Amino acid sequence: MKTAKTLSAAALSILLGASFTAQAYEADWKRGRVYYRSVCTSCHVAMPVGSINPSTKTKADWTAYIQADKHAKGKDTVSKYVSKAYRASIKSGNKAAEKFADTPETELMDDIKAFLIKGAKDGDAPATCS
Repeated sequence: MKTAKTLSAAALSILLGASFTAQAYEADWKRGRVYYRSVCTSCHVAMPVGSINPSTKTKADWTAYIQADKHAKGKDTVSKYVSKAYRASIKSGNKAAEKFADTPETELMDDIKAFLIKGAKDGDAPATCS
């Protein structure tokens, strides 16, 4: 009887532990905002395109853009600019890239997407990058 209780308790502990580790990453839109404004916007301002405010597109537009993973009219990928390699290449001149140098790429992309969705034209808080 004692062995059965011990086994039951062990099984319950394993199941509870698995449920906590199996939870999906919850994106941090604030971290996405910092990266977008510090890295994406700073680069766009230096280019003829100019800054691109999150409120210039709808949530569906931003979702499709990120899912397509095409940047600069298909000449590049969005994921390139979130990669650790890219952050390493600009970190000497960009504090946000340096700050997030070790952040996993998928988490940072989710953070940026959360910011863009929140700040979209039809989002909870349409945002500009001023």
